[in-house]
This record gives sequence, structure tokens and C-alpha cells, in this order.
Amino acid sequence: MSLDEQYTAIHNWIKARPISESSAILKAKADIVASFDTKTAIQVGSTLPSFTLPSATGTQISSASLLSKGPLLITFYRGSWCPFCNLALRSFQSILPKMQSNGVTFIAISPELPDTSLSTVEKQQLEFTVLSDVGNAFAEQLGILYRQPEELRGVFEGLGTDLRRRNGDDSFVLPVPLTILVDGRGVVRNVHVEPDYFVRLDPEVTLGWIEEL
Repeated sequence: MSLDEQYTAIHNWIKARPISESSAILKAKADIVASFDTKTAIQVGSTLPSFTLPSATGTQISSASLLSKGPLLITFYRGSWCPFCNLALRSFQSILPKMQSNGVTFIAISPELPDTSLSTVEKQQLEFTVLSDVGNAFAEQLGILYRQPEELRGVFEGLGTDLRRRNGDDSFVLPVPLTILVDGRGVVRNVHVEPDYFVRLDPEVTLGWIEEL
């Protein structure tokens, strides 16, 4: 099954849920797509704000230490409870050797607590660094946050997703999926931000970005 077919299968699963669930999810997504201004997100040519975030094992990782090794590819995901995000992470894992052979470090960031991120790394057998932006402070600097509608809380609970436990707060705020390539000087060279979280960047596209560096 191709990547697009896998995304379509997840979409169809959502549409097949009870109407109270599926309509709430689809309406919330449509509202985000209509209201989110991609111009508020970090742009090509900007300097990446410095950060220090905990890894899944609790180790503090700084942007300075990462950039000292060369270019950096960063992707933000909503959380391991999101099937679209899990598929995206596995897709990036599949091209990790190609990125590394080109001297690029890849990291993924979500608002989930380190313990939750560790479970994601183990379950998905990820070999790249996953960082926790608890409280979304870094995502806010990048201009990619949105607040989910309150009516989704019941839907999440019905699906067994407790964001308060996973993220350590009750804000109900998430990052819009974002992937950026930053050169060794910390300058953003490529950006892909997509408020429609059903649609994800094909990781193969990032290999083209890397080749252009």
C-alpha cells in the first residue's frame, strides 16, 4: 500500500466512525484549515530560534549542539495518538539512512511528555531523536499553534485519548504539522506547514531539499 493509500485508509476509518465523532473531527479540521494563516509560521530565510528540549529519555538536547553537526531537519507532529502522525514518523524513519548519509540530523518534536515520547520511540522502532516541547513554548515561537474546539474533548475521551495525561497540561492546544530544513548556520532553507493534518509532506520531498543545500 502506497503512502497516499495509507493516509486515505485512515481518512476512511474516521468517516466510518459514529456520525457524532466523525462530523466533529471533520468540522474541526475544516475550521483549522479555513482559519490558520500559514504566514504566521516561520518562513524561509528566518533564523531558527534557539531551544533546549528533553529527549524521550530525558536528556536535554539543544539546538546549538544539533547544529554543530551540520544541517537539521525538524518535523512537528501532534502526538502519538494521531494515526496520521504515526504514519508520517514511520515514513521519515524509512529515509533516515539517506538523510544521515548527507550529513543531516533529523528530529521530531511534539508537545507530549518524555515518557509518552519514549513509548512512541519504542513502539514505532524509531532511530531518530524525539523531543518534547511540553507546553508548546517552542512551537509558539514558530507560529504554528492552534486551539482545538471544546466539542472535541468528548470525542477524544471516547477514543481513549487523554491529552492532559499525555501532554501534562489541559490547554487543548496543538502544533500544526510543520517540517523545516535548517542549514548549519541556523538559517531556515525550506518550510512545509500544513493546517490540514490529513495531508502530510512526502518525506522523499525533503531529500530533494537536502540535495539543494
